[in-house]
Amino acid sequence: MKVLLADDSVLILERLQEMLSIYTQAEIVGKYMDGNDTLEALRLLKPDLAIVDINIPGLNGLEVIQKIKNEDQSIKFIILTFCSSYYKKLALQAGADYFFSKVDDFEKVSLVVKEMLKVENDKIM
Repeated sequence: MKVLLADDSVLILERLQEMLSIYTQAEIVGKYMDGNDTLEALRLLKPDLAIVDINIPGLNGLEVIQKIKNEDQSIKFIILTFCSSYYKKLALQAGADYFFSKVDDFEKVSLVVKEMLKVENDKIM
């Protein structure tokens, strides 16, 4: 499973990479700190999952998701943000599949990846 990460914090990107490193079937195909670069990479790399922050320079995370979902429905998106739950409705309307707080829900990212890998493995069998 190909995973793309987008956040304006190097520490968050490193933490996500470390968290996902336990899943040998999850390959981090790119780490981006800008929405324009993220959009271009999503189009080029076509990951299975993208973990995106709302507040990134250039296009924000919601704009990136909207543009991609208009082109490709197959990519799953997790919004991982410090933004308040007020943005959850906006994120889901934009096409995000999950909305997690960096403060309270960070570990839930791992659970989503684990479940996606299980589904992927079940399809193979």
